Amino acid sequence: MTSSTSAEPTRRDFLYVATGAVGAVGAAAVAWPLISQMNPDASTIAAGAPIEVDLAPIATGQDIKVFWRGKPIYIMNRTKKQIDEARSVPVSSLPDPQSDQSRVKEGHDQWLVVIGICTHLGCIPIAHEGAYDGFFCPCHGSVYDSSGRIRQGPAPLNLAVPPYAFVSDTKIKIG
Repeated sequence: MTSSTSAEPTRRDFLYVATGAVGAVGAAAVAWPLISQMNPDASTIAAGAPIEVDLAPIATGQDIKVFWRGKPIYIMNRTKKQIDEARSVPVSSLPDPQSDQSRVKEGHDQWLVVIGICTHLGCIPIAHEGAYDGFFCPCHGSVYDSSGRIRQGPAPLNLAVPPYAFVSDTKIKIG
């Protein structure tokens, strides 16, 4: 005859604990991939996420091209001459009237940020080309000035300005 006290664990207690532990691990193994598959893909997050760009290495008169949401973004550090030329143009003479001041952030007039896609048929214009020291679309000859405004050619609109903000004097956040 066996005797057992209630203070010592029995074989039945061990089976209860082991069964509960296996059940918890199994539930976690099923729930983890189910919940994980509901999160967006890393490439989707990266494609739509805002990007920060350091402006410090861009010298006056230079431009860089970055990609945001799969679109080329031109960031141009304009010279005083380019700014003066862009502001001296009568806005009413432009095909898509828009002042230079409305296309840049106040206090950061030297920085032009535009989406580098021609508004005619979607080609990528070349920076620092054309008669207005801005952008030239090699596909059909649209010419944009140093403010990204259409000046000649078949493009109907100015180069679009993406949503951006200055995080500091030398860093912007696009998106």
